[in-house]
Amino acid sequence: MSDLTVLHNPKCSTSRSALETLDASGAQAEVVQYLKEPLDEAALRELIGKLEDEPSDLVRRDSFFKDQGLTDADVATVDQVVAVLVEHPRLMQRPVIVKDDRAIIGRPKERVAPFVQG
Repeated sequence: MSDLTVLHNPKCSTSRSALETLDASGAQAEVVQYLKEPLDEAALRELIGKLEDEPSDLVRRDSFFKDQGLTDADVATVDQVVAVLVEHPRLMQRPVIVKDDRAIIGRPKERVAPFVQG
């Protein structure tokens, strides 16, 4: 990964907004479409180690989450988060912005510019 990486889903408006924010700031980022290139267990653990948000926040609680029979109790620990995201990459929150040894979930989208500039 370069110094700045965006884990991106092009179908997500918030994820697209993050790329627009980066472009407007002149920042160069490696864009990883995580649904085409899912993170493996080691990469997820590395990402969680950099994440400024709670590890469980990395998991989307959408209708697919509920359809899988998952609850908050199923993503309460790092090991559980990793297991769920390895099995269901589409449940990863997006976008995720990684800068050097730090990472954030780019929600709300107003978090992106200060993180990239800071």
